[in-house]
Amino acid sequence: MTVLADTHLSGAVDAAERLLSMRAGAPVTLADAEDLGGSGRTTVVRARVAQNPVSMDRTLVIKSLPAHEDPRSFRREVVSYQYVTALPNESRPGPQLIASDYDRRVLVLSDLGTGQSMKDLLAGNDVVATSRAVSAWGQALGRMHAATLGGEEDFSALLRRGNAKIGVSVDVGERWARHATDSAASAAAGLGVELTDSVARMLDAGCDLFTGGEHRAFSPSDVGPENIMLNDAGVQFMDYEWGGFRDATLDIAYAVATFGQHLSRVNLARRADLESALIDAWRSEVEGIWPRLSNDAELHTRLFTAWVLWSWLSTVWMLPGAGHDGLAVDGDGELVEDPASVLSHDWALHSNDPRVIIARWTDLADAASRAGDAQLASFSSELAVALQRAWLS
Repeated sequence: MTVLADTHLSGAVDAAERLLSMRAGAPVTLADAEDLGGSGRTTVVRARVAQNPVSMDRTLVIKSLPAHEDPRSFRREVVSYQYVTALPNESRPGPQLIASDYDRRVLVLSDLGTGQSMKDLLAGNDVVATSRAVSAWGQALGRMHAATLGGEEDFSALLRRGNAKIGVSVDVGERWARHATDSAASAAAGLGVELTDSVARMLDAGCDLFTGGEHRAFSPSDVGPENIMLNDAGVQFMDYEWGGFRDATLDIAYAVATFGQHLSRVNLARRADLESALIDAWRSEVEGIWPRLSNDAELHTRLFTAWVLWSWLSTVWMLPGAGHDGLAVDGDGELVEDPASVLSHDWALHSNDPRVIIARWTDLADAASRAGDAQLASFSSELAVALQRAWLS
């Protein structure tokens, strides 16, 4: 462990001890700090509770962000944990919030223990284990969406609390999506591909899913394989940094768009089957509350709208000159989330490997073809070929 890393760990543990001691009204001592990694600027630590005056878990997880971090993004994460912690145990999709400190950017969470990462299960050679994991992933997404139906006002109320001090963070996904689609026609033309009217409408409709849509439910936001663990309690969603309410089809499409890059060779040959298992498992949990999704044509329309948006967004992040200027301020010139800090989150969607981006369009083309959407299949295939030519030739 480097001196810098050790300093970050000890700083996170010290901050958590102070926070927990204030909460308990008596000293709380933490020991045996274990570095759990973290993405970019984030420090994540597991620590044993060595001394505590009240009943408390034997181990806790501490998440610490730098003091200069934009407080609005941190507030959205805290509110997300507050919201899901208030859910019944059987509906809670991940860890429970124990304590938080806005000023020091510290979260203390329940420890989910050890388990298997979804990423490792996808990369394994046990096809039965992979199939079961993918189905469990879809079911867990669906259960979370069903359990949080109608809870948007409660989440918004939590987000508004303390607004005068910190300000309300918007859904950064919507900002990125609209930024990426504003120049979609010219960016596609630069690759020698025409953005058809039907795909342009899909991109616009996909952006609207962040603030509208018929299937509103809570989302941790980044529900890709990197942020999912399977333990004895089932599927656990690990990161709520940009959590909020949005149309649930964005989540299932995100999962479908991001899982293929992790598949082992034996599982890659079964990609279409695994994709169907993931989608069908999700649908089985939500069709009772959203009956129209029982219709395959309706499901595919909703799914492809979100899927093409995520695929396009990940492509724009790779295009030279696409840039991220303009996201640092909003239309009124007010500061919003720093684009660099957004990408340092290590989104499952974000990749610097051109082969991953090209494969996403190929996968979308195959799925659209199987569903009978010839226009989307044609556009996706053309774009995949154009990207292959631009990046790998």
